[in-house]
Amino acid sequence: MAVFNFNNCDFFFLGQEKNFLTLLASLLGSSAILLNAKGNPLGQAMMIIFCLFYGYISFTFKYYGELATYAGMTMPMSVFALISWLKNPFKGKKNQVKVNQLSKKEVLFMFLLSIPVTILFYFILRAFNTKNLLPSTLSVTTSFIAVYLTFRRSPYFSLAYICNDLILILLWILAALENFKYFSVSACFFAFLLNDLYAFINWKKMERWQKE
Repeated sequence: MAVFNFNNCDFFFLGQEKNFLTLLASLLGSSAILLNAKGNPLGQAMMIIFCLFYGYISFTFKYYGELATYAGMTMPMSVFALISWLKNPFKGKKNQVKVNQLSKKEVLFMFLLSIPVTILFYFILRAFNTKNLLPSTLSVTTSFIAVYLTFRRSPYFSLAYICNDLILILLWILAALENFKYFSVSACFFAFLLNDLYAFINWKKMERWQKE
């Protein structure tokens, strides 16, 4: 079964400055996504560690939205998701979570809840003079939806992360225009994009298989 686990190593060594912290974050993030793609709770544990590294990287470029999102929202939600996945194994298998289906009412509730979250973070990020404010705010929105769906064990969490990956690729390309060492971070999220696509396909297969 083919997966896109090339991380950002090739792109990493193209940079003038070899940021090993970025490389480590990339390895952690890609490994977490691939484990999540299989419904393995270990992926959530690795995501918690990734959030710490990525939060620091974001801080170095004054992407306070990313710092606040991953350290203040994605990381604690990953903790809750880890607990939820461990409590809901598929037929007692600890390495595979049971896929959940959300009702239309809950999906509506999720989107309505994302509105005040987005507005709140917009003003917080503006107060901190966050660079590239609008895409940074939109990143908060897609991240919130992604972590909510992850916590609720919905196959569509990967689609939300794909949207988030696209925004983050843009954000870090803009950062790379000012300092080329950040190009490796954009390459990291390109790898995440491919892995999240694989995760969505695999979760839909898991959903069909578990129903059967």
